[in-house]
Amino acid sequence: MDSNLTPLLLSLKVAAISTSVVFVVGLLMARLLTQKEFWGKHFLESLILLPIVLPPTVVGFGLLLAFGKNGFLGQLLYDMFGIQIVFTLTGAVIASIVVSFPLMYQSAQAAFTGIDRRFEDAARTMGSSEWRVFWTISFPLAWPGLLAGLVLSFARGLGEFGATLMLAGYIPGKTDTIPVAIYFAVEAGQMDKAMFWVIVIVALGMGTTVWLNWWSRRSMRRFANTK
Repeated sequence: MDSNLTPLLLSLKVAAISTSVVFVVGLLMARLLTQKEFWGKHFLESLILLPIVLPPTVVGFGLLLAFGKNGFLGQLLYDMFGIQIVFTLTGAVIASIVVSFPLMYQSAQAAFTGIDRRFEDAARTMGSSEWRVFWTISFPLAWPGLLAGLVLSFARGLGEFGATLMLAGYIPGKTDTIPVAIYFAVEAGQMDKAMFWVIVIVALGMGTTVWLNWWSRRSMRRFANTK
């Protein structure tokens, strides 16, 4: 791995892995919670969305307590599988998952809530299973919102800093994602290096949002033309 490109490659790797996880889990959880009512549902949803309102360092501190050497999850993983989370790229992935999951969940929840239930009910009356209803009706109708959540989660994972620094630390070549590299470059007075990575991550973030806005407008025009 080219040391000059390490932060970019690590950031893309972390964002790709975390986005894959939050897409699947967020999709399933949003689908479940939009269809089911149970005691404690609102508390669970508030817990899911909590990382949005908490400072990233607080989220990172909580993860450090959970996955640290003396934390319940950290000790369990190390004793059973010999896996260490703190100061590893896995820690960066976990931090990215936690902070980006609320965005995916919110987008998926809004997408599933906006579906006209009459289409799903019609499929059920024709004998379709819930699995078939989901993949042939619910998922395609919700796809625009799901894609928006996917893109936003990727962008959030790409730019995660606070929780990542707390859990994964700064190990050159192993955990130095772009945001962390920028911080330590500034600390070291390497302003040119910091500026380079700032330009890179701004370009990635801008490209992501521009593509999402373009795709959204295109989808809306297609939808208007079919009416």
